[in-house]
Amino acid sequence: MKILIIGNGYIGTKCAKAWPDAVVSDKIINSVEEAIAVLEEHQPDAVLNAAGIVGKPNVDWCETHQLETIKGNTILPIIIAEACQKKGIYLLHIGSGCIFYGASPDPKGWKEDDFANPGVVYTKAKYAGDLALMTLPNVGIARIRMPMDSIPFGGNIIDKLAKYPKIIDVENSLTVISDMVQVFRQLLEKKAPGIFHVANPGSIKHKEIIALYEELVDPSHKNEWITEDDLVSEGLVAKKRSSNILQSNNLVKIGINMRPAQEALRATMEEYAKLKKEGVNLDADGSARADSCSC
Repeated sequence: MKILIIGNGYIGTKCAKAWPDAVVSDKIINSVEEAIAVLEEHQPDAVLNAAGIVGKPNVDWCETHQLETIKGNTILPIIIAEACQKKGIYLLHIGSGCIFYGASPDPKGWKEDDFANPGVVYTKAKYAGDLALMTLPNVGIARIRMPMDSIPFGGNIIDKLAKYPKIIDVENSLTVISDMVQVFRQLLEKKAPGIFHVANPGSIKHKEIIALYEELVDPSHKNEWITEDDLVSEGLVAKKRSSNILQSNNLVKIGINMRPAQEALRATMEEYAKLKKEGVNLDADGSARADSCSC
């Protein structure tokens, strides 16, 4: 099976390194014709769309760059989807679980077919893409939530929380990257249509992540715990962040299961601690490297 990955960022590169039959395209796509040209060049059996705009240094950037965010997260997925429809190729699009804000009416969490309530430009653009793509056949949408990697990296939720002097304690779903890569592969092989919440079952609080970080990685770590309102009022973020718990019913229906969140968290943090001690880090292109100096 030949898989074409569109987008050579963090997740696209992680998947490419795990799948020997995958090829990555970093070509800028602005039209259906350009997307078709990429498909004809690589002749894939399935496509993973890992391209999108998240903003730098964070999603607050999207609040003042609305058109760039919409083009990358709404228009581009539709362009790629149209090209795949014309060529009869299955598309798996990476969505975001951040489109849900707050607690679900269902105590078990937000379901795949629940209407979202996005609160910022980034999540509104991502959800707009979902709304369009979910109407198409031969298309899967894989939503991830709070990605965690065993390799130290600036985009890793472990590194993000560890570097902040002030943190809010909220409860969220979690997507462990190593598990995510395996699930993406299964969805592509099954060419599974529909929406899938690719999140480890259960939930995690920020305090649990930090406690485990202090236990296994850095016992001297210190931080201050603040409220969500403080986060905005103190100017640490432009708008409140999404916090939610996702159900993954559709994965289970097609025979795909992920490790429970608590189990996956400890295993990932143990591996993270080992690699951190060895000075392994993650380059911007997603490749592992050993730092010449880990001090």
